[in-house]
Amino acid sequence: MNTLRLITPIALSLSLIAAPAWAQKAKAAPAPAADIELRSQLSKEKQDALKALIERFNEANKGSRIVLSEQAWSDSAPAAMQILEGESEMNFLAGKKRYKPMAAVLKDAGVKPAVLERAAPVVAPVSFDAKAGLLALPVGLSTPVFFVNQDMLRKSGVDAGIPVRTWADVQEVAGKLADAGVACPLAVARPATVLLENAAAWHNEAVVNAKGELAVNGLNYVRHIARMASWQKSRYLNIFGHGDEAVGKFAAGQCGMLIAGQSAMPAVSSGGFGVGVSAMPYYADVAGAQQNTLADGASLWVTAGRSANEYKTIAKFVAFWLEPTQQIEWMRATGYLPLNRAGAFAAGSQSLGSELGHVKVAIDQLIAKPATANSRATTLGRDPRTLKVLNDELDAVWNQGKAAKLALDEAVAKVRALGLR
Repeated sequence: MNTLRLITPIALSLSLIAAPAWAQKAKAAPAPAADIELRSQLSKEKQDALKALIERFNEANKGSRIVLSEQAWSDSAPAAMQILEGESEMNFLAGKKRYKPMAAVLKDAGVKPAVLERAAPVVAPVSFDAKAGLLALPVGLSTPVFFVNQDMLRKSGVDAGIPVRTWADVQEVAGKLADAGVACPLAVARPATVLLENAAAWHNEAVVNAKGELAVNGLNYVRHIARMASWQKSRYLNIFGHGDEAVGKFAAGQCGMLIAGQSAMPAVSSGGFGVGVSAMPYYADVAGAQQNTLADGASLWVTAGRSANEYKTIAKFVAFWLEPTQQIEWMRATGYLPLNRAGAFAAGSQSLGSELGHVKVAIDQLIAKPATANSRATTLGRDPRTLKVLNDELDAVWNQGKAAKLALDEAVAKVRALGLR
């Protein structure tokens, strides 16, 4: 962005008078560095954390400033950087190539990021490429974990110190909460992602078949959704929407248990009650149980066709973000997963364990076991079109009494008909 100078009439008249031959030519002042726009539409809580990060970078960096905007990437010509997820990311990646791979941006600037390579198989393969390396920096990753309102459990006669590990444990606790008059024993955020895709990976069940087609209608899938439907009828399970609506209900003290991404911790910990965090429940009779869950969320993309100076500043900003101190602050403020090994080490540190315990639980779920062909992340599972079909069919189960097998069979047929892979 060029800086415009106001020209007064006096200055203009003086400029028309020829300077003496002996006069030295005045040295032009260097033009101020142009701002670099970063567009993001994260939630307010996460956006505030991003703003604080940018302010710290701008204070430490001489030269171009990073400027945060809440404008959508498509409202005008793309900014130098944008944080995208879901449908916005899908549209950004559609058609002509609009980005420069993050790996290339960092390499050109001499920055060597120590990202979590082991996490790549369990992160939706949009930010990574076998040839180009890191395409975008996954700054907002989350995986579902299990939260409990410890105060509500104690008041309902449940020992809050005994971990809830299996789905059978969840049912037992939900029954006690219901008997104690709790209207919402269990809530689940993003039900299609949690109850299908992540539940499958957690039990080493394939989300897609060998042809790359959706395959969420096997016996274990049907059994699981049928059980959830029976809980929903018994008021053990509450589904408040397709997104994170359940997080707000739990944070308000209305629900005893919650399954949601670990990034919900900053919100739920503000509710004024004790919060316990443990791994996602599993079925003890499934041989592949407790395999790994999956991570998904927003990524930082860099636009193609920018100047060398812009790319240099962007690389410095990313390097700043990857510093251990910044990683700790980012995890504290957002609850998101760490971006590199230093952040993961901090999450597991005993000195930070009490405040980043939820992040450690999430990391342990993701990389405790190497991902298998069945438990690897896929682009199909996080495609907005796939999620819409799955949510619509699950809604029919919750609200219309549709049989779990019929709903899942029809979901698979509809997604396959769309030709999605």
